[in-house]
Amino acid sequence: MKRPLSSSSGPLALSLIALVSVGCSRWEDEYQRQVSRVAELEQQLHDSQEHGTELEARLRDVEGRNGELANRLEALGQDVESLRSERTELTTSLTETQRALDELRAREAAQQARLATFRQMLERFRAMMESGRLRVRVVRNRMVVELPDNVLFDSGESELKPEGQATLLEVVQILRTIENRQFQVAGHTDNVPIRSRRFPSNWELSTARAVTVARFMIDNGMPGDRISAAGYAETQPIDLADTPEGRARNRRIEIALMPNLDELPDLSSLSQ
Repeated sequence: MKRPLSSSSGPLALSLIALVSVGCSRWEDEYQRQVSRVAELEQQLHDSQEHGTELEARLRDVEGRNGELANRLEALGQDVESLRSERTELTTSLTETQRALDELRAREAAQQARLATFRQMLERFRAMMESGRLRVRVVRNRMVVELPDNVLFDSGESELKPEGQATLLEVVQILRTIENRQFQVAGHTDNVPIRSRRFPSNWELSTARAVTVARFMIDNGMPGDRISAAGYAETQPIDLADTPEGRARNRRIEIALMPNLDELPDLSSLSQ
């Protein structure tokens, strides 16, 4: 026979509901912030395209003037040297304008590809972001999937928890669909030193965790030649507050999409 709830359980239940609501709201806000950054980058791309249109108009104007000068050179026998000098200057301007236009178009194409990838990642990871299991950010001009350490590991350990394995498997299934990309798994700790027989310092712990995640990804279908692992200990905090909350944010695994060498656009406008 079920026991009736005590009168004290009501406030407790309401508190738990409130905490869950706050958590969901926080991660929904995080998702919306990233969507807003995508919109900002789309506006930058639009501005770049308008600049390209202006360059094309300038190019057509220079080409027209160059053609007119060529005709005048043929028709006139006077002041030929001056006309030839002017034509040389216009030809140089034409070459520089064409080069600038080509570079702009190349940057736009690369930026569109990276923007599409970032937007795709946000949408595919949305449910996991809203549940608080990960974040998707841009860090040092690289797109990064960030997982809190308590989702993956027990305190001071480098073996994946069952919950961590399930979360990481979802991440791998999504990242495998991104072609022609290298990924770096980075382990990060807080600033509280660890001194155990297995892990003499935070360097060993962060590195061991990164290697564990990398091996799990490879075991679940990610090609080994696309994965690297690194440990950073406490050297790259994302929260400078020396509080339990700040230290908890700093304990994390980051899976970064490494930029290709031919990618020219800057994503610093997306950085937090």
